[in-house]
Amino acid sequence: MQENALVFEALNKTMKRQKKSALATVVRVYGSAYRREGAKMLIDEDENRTGMISGGCLESDVAEVAKQVIESGQPVLKMYDMDEDLVWGLGLGCPGKVEVYIEPIS
Repeated sequence: MQENALVFEALNKTMKRQKKSALATVVRVYGSAYRREGAKMLIDEDENRTGMISGGCLESDVAEVAKQVIESGQPVLKMYDMDEDLVWGLGLGCPGKVEVYIEPIS
């Protein structure tokens, strides 16, 4: 099953259980990145995650932002600069920029 199909399946289950969640979607990539536009990750109010939006380096921060989005009900558009000198010194290997839209799902 394709990853986005798994995300939508998890979204349906979350909605049926009446749990709040947030959907993170890569909306723009500048330069090189692990994932392209359209990659999605669902984060529910219990901090369960389905899907990936990067090679593993953005998911934790996006999940933190998603908690705020779930609480406030306000979407966030966040830019991540993957320049390895700027991002935690991890040598990420993809020195592009990634814009992620995180929207509440009620």
